[in-house]
Amino acid sequence: MKNRGPRKVSAKWIPFFCLSFFLVGMLLTSNGRIWTPKQPDSRLVSQLQHDQHHLRSASEGITTNQKSAEDKRVLAEFHKTQAAIQSIGRQVSTLKMEMAAARKMTASNIKLPSNKDHFPKKKLFIVIGINTAFSSRKRRDTVRETWMPQGEKLLQLEREKGIVIRFMIGHSAKANSLLDRAIDSEDAQHKDFLRLDHIEGYFELSAKTKIFFTTAFAKWDADFYIKVDDDVHVNLGALATTLARHRAKPRVYIGCMKSGPVLSDRNEKYHEPEYWKFGEDGNKYFRHATGQIYAISNDLASYISTNRQILHKYANEDVSLGAWFIGLEVEHIDDPNMCCPTLLDCELKAQAGDACIASFDWKCSGICESVERMKYVHEKCGEKNDTLWNASF
Repeated sequence: MKNRGPRKVSAKWIPFFCLSFFLVGMLLTSNGRIWTPKQPDSRLVSQLQHDQHHLRSASEGITTNQKSAEDKRVLAEFHKTQAAIQSIGRQVSTLKMEMAAARKMTASNIKLPSNKDHFPKKKLFIVIGINTAFSSRKRRDTVRETWMPQGEKLLQLEREKGIVIRFMIGHSAKANSLLDRAIDSEDAQHKDFLRLDHIEGYFELSAKTKIFFTTAFAKWDADFYIKVDDDVHVNLGALATTLARHRAKPRVYIGCMKSGPVLSDRNEKYHEPEYWKFGEDGNKYFRHATGQIYAISNDLASYISTNRQILHKYANEDVSLGAWFIGLEVEHIDDPNMCCPTLLDCELKAQAGDACIASFDWKCSGICESVERMKYVHEKCGEKNDTLWNASF
């Protein structure tokens, strides 16, 4: 058998195969688009780009509007918060000023009651403050020996009759001085002082009067508060009986009413530095109670206490008190029995069973030489010993 080798392609088929491969290649080349991703034409691309830009702009606009509304809300909340903070700041500033004023008042005008005094106060009838000075020990002793009860009698008068009596005095300019220690010692012995947060001085009587009423009103709830000088004789029974008749009246101011001249001369004892406020030279004061003794009702004491910071003080304390009531609905009661002269008048009335409430000498603005004469006036002008204790009021 003959060996067969590989067959050879006839040369005549070569052109045929070349042409076939060429046609297949052309076909593949002309239809190449089906094998690759189709590309969009330029107009479609442009439109798509435009739409995308429009959508992006709208989206940004919406976002911007949302952000603007949010910013406005946040800004509004910020302004509200800022206004609230400013309001709180103003309130705090106001409270600070009020607290500062209160501290100043406490330091300069009145020692406020302590916590132990915050319990309801016992209702009293009369609180009497006897104005006195460091140098008036002998005057005080003559008062104690005559018309002012002492010791257990003083306490009994408060318990049974609702009448409180105290010598009122402030402090010296120097803390814990010999003068202050002397008063402390005297008070320990007699227990009849009301110490005021006040610096003593003759030209400070208007301030002392205001502080007395403020302090007494804070400490005791009474129908009437009375200021009397330590050189005046008082019949307590006559005083209580008279005040009882006015007990139901509101805003009562009782005393010996006067209207003296306004003294512009600096050399006069009762010179008024603010004389120009009362008109031309030679004018008189408005009606007011003389300073030796006067009484005011509870509501007037409350008025003084409440308005103490703005009540003006004139040189004379009785003028100052009268000025505080000008413009108010206050009943001024002029009672001549509160200023009987010590010679004959008070003695005759005592003998007739109609004892004066208070007696003194006008020329001395009190009982002349009261240390020597107080006992005499008490013997001649004083009411019977049981008058006060038997009186009903």
